Amino acid sequence: MCGIVGYIGTQSVEALLTTGLHRLEYRGYDSAGVAIVSENGLHIQKKEGKVDALESALGSSALDGTLGIGHTRWATHGPPSDANAHPHANATSDFALVHNGIIENYGAIRDRLKQKGYTFQSQTDTEALVHLIDDVRKETGLPLEEAVRQALTQVVGTYGIALVSADDPDLLIAARKGSPLILGIGDGEYFIGSDAAPLIEHTRQVVYLNDGEMAVLRRAGYEVKTIDNVTLEKEVHELEWSLGEIEKGGYEHFMLKEIMEQPTALEDCMRGRVDLDDNTIVLGGLHDVMDQLRSAERIIICACGTSWHSGLVGEYLIEHFARIPVEVEYASEFRYRKPILNENDVVLVISQSGETADTLAAVREAKQAGVLCLGICNVVGSTIARETDAGVYLHAGPEIGVASTKAFTAQVLVLAMIALKLAEGRTLSRAELAHSLQALAAVPDKVRQVLNMNDELREMANVYRYASNFLYLGRGYNFPVALEGALKLKEISYIHAEGYPAAEMKHGPIALIDRFMPVVFMAMKDSTYDKVVSNIEEVAAREGCVIAITDEGNGELDELCEYVLRIPETEEFLAPLLTVVPLQLLSYHIAVMRGCDVDQPRNLAKSVTVE
Repeated sequence: MCGIVGYIGTQSVEALLTTGLHRLEYRGYDSAGVAIVSENGLHIQKKEGKVDALESALGSSALDGTLGIGHTRWATHGPPSDANAHPHANATSDFALVHNGIIENYGAIRDRLKQKGYTFQSQTDTEALVHLIDDVRKETGLPLEEAVRQALTQVVGTYGIALVSADDPDLLIAARKGSPLILGIGDGEYFIGSDAAPLIEHTRQVVYLNDGEMAVLRRAGYEVKTIDNVTLEKEVHELEWSLGEIEKGGYEHFMLKEIMEQPTALEDCMRGRVDLDDNTIVLGGLHDVMDQLRSAERIIICACGTSWHSGLVGEYLIEHFARIPVEVEYASEFRYRKPILNENDVVLVISQSGETADTLAAVREAKQAGVLCLGICNVVGSTIARETDAGVYLHAGPEIGVASTKAFTAQVLVLAMIALKLAEGRTLSRAELAHSLQALAAVPDKVRQVLNMNDELREMANVYRYASNFLYLGRGYNFPVALEGALKLKEISYIHAEGYPAAEMKHGPIALIDRFMPVVFMAMKDSTYDKVVSNIEEVAAREGCVIAITDEGNGELDELCEYVLRIPETEEFLAPLLTVVPLQLLSYHIAVMRGCDVDQPRNLAKSVTVE
C-alpha cells in the first residue's frame, strides 16, 4: 500500500529519492520521508502530507549522500503525522528503516521491548520492528545484516522493508513477505522500489524479490538470500514499460490520460491474439492449460473492487458462450469461508497490479487445494503473475490514477477473448465466432467515438456536480457497469452512489428517488431494453432525474430523460466496453469541478497490498 524507494551508487541521492516518491505517490500520500547516509552520518527528514510537503521541509540545501531510502505512506497503525511518518530509526539513530505491510504481532514485540527499556516515539508497528532489530543486534553482537534476518524470523504479518545504516555507508538491505519489492540493477548502482515506477528512469534490468527473500546491496554487487539464510540465484528481467508511459503526457490528470488511452490499450490487448484472417483467438499464456480449462466443471473468479466488477461481466460472458458455470467471489471473503474446491474446478483471479493482498491470498488458497489457478494481471513480473499456473497479461500500459479505468476495459476484453476461445469449436460455429471477432476488433474505434463526447459530458457534470446521491441501474451485461459507474463516482468525487440491477430498484431504492437524485440507466437496445424502459418510466413518474445511455439513433427516450447519451451500437456482450466510458468521464469532470484530488482521492491507494 505504501511506496518504498532506495538507492546505493554514485548519484546524489536526495533528488533521486524525492522524484521516485512522486512516482510512487499513488500508493499512499498521507506522509513521506527520506533517510540519507552521508559522511556526517544518518539524516532523516519526514513530514505529514504529500511529497511536496517533504520537499519543502528538505529546503534548498541538498543532503549530500549517495545512499538512501524513501517512503510515502498510506496509514494503517497510527494516523498521518510527522511522528508516524517513515523512516523510523533506532534510539541512537545508527540505522533507519521504511516499511510497507502490517506487523501483526507488533503489540507483543512492543511490550517486550518496553520492558527492556526501549521507548517509542510513534504509534506505528514499524517502530517495533526497528527496535527489535536493534535489540537482536545488541543481544547477539551480530552484524546488522544478520540481525535483520533473525529479527524477521520473529515477525508475524507482512512486510516490504528497506534499511540503511550510518555505520556502513556501503550497505542497503531490503526484504519482503507479502509486500512487493523490486531490485533495479545499474552500472555500479542499485535501486529498490515497491514497483517499477521509480526505477524505470534509471534502469530496465530488474530482479523480483519473492516472499521470504532478503537482498543485500553494495556498490560492488548484490546478494539475495532467503530469510533462512540460503543464497539464491535470481533471474534478471527487463521492464516493458517506458518512462513516458508513467508521465502525464500533457493531461491535467493521470485518470483523464488513462481514460483517453483506452482505444490504444484495447488494441494492444488484442494485438497478436485476435486473428481475423483465420478467425481464431491465440492466448499463449493459456495454451498449456486450455484443455483443462475447457473441461472445468466450475470456474471461480476472485477479485476486489473494479476487478470484481469485470469478473461479474466475465461470469456473463463465460456462461453465455462456453456454458461453464461461473461463480464470482470477493477475494477478501474467499479464504475466510472455507471454500469448497473440487479437482475439476478452476480459480481465475483478476488484479491490475498483480499484488492485491486479498487476491494473492485467494491464489494461495487455490494452490493449497490443488486446483488450477489462472491470473489476469497488467503488471509483468508481479507476484500473482508469478504464482499462478498460467494467465493472460492485459498489456494496457501503466495505470497510475487510483481510480481504475483502462484496466477495467482491458480486463473485460481479456475475459471476452477467454470466453470466445472456450466456445471455439464447441458452442460457437465458425461463422458465429467470425462475427464475434469482427465485433471485438471494431471496439477500439467505437470507444474513440465515445471519447469524442467529452465536452458534452463536461457540460453534464456542471449540472450534477452538487448532487448528494446518484443511482446507477443496468441489466444483464450492464449491471456490473452500473456498479462500476457508482464506484468511480464515489472514489473520486465523494458523492454517495449505488449501483443496482434495474429491476431491484423496486425492492427498496425507489424510495430514495426524487427530483434531486440523478438516476443513470444503461439502456442499450438489447435483450433487456424493453424492461429497462419500463424502469425508466417508473423513475420518471416519481419526478426522478433520468440520464440514459443508449444506442445512436434511438430517440425513444428523449421525453423521459433529462440527458440521453448516444453511443455506437455493438454486440450485446461487448456493451460494457462502451457504456462504462461515459460514466468514467462524468465522474472525472464532476470530481474536478468539486475540487477533488482526482488522481489521489482521500483514504485510497492504488495497490492494496495489506489486508
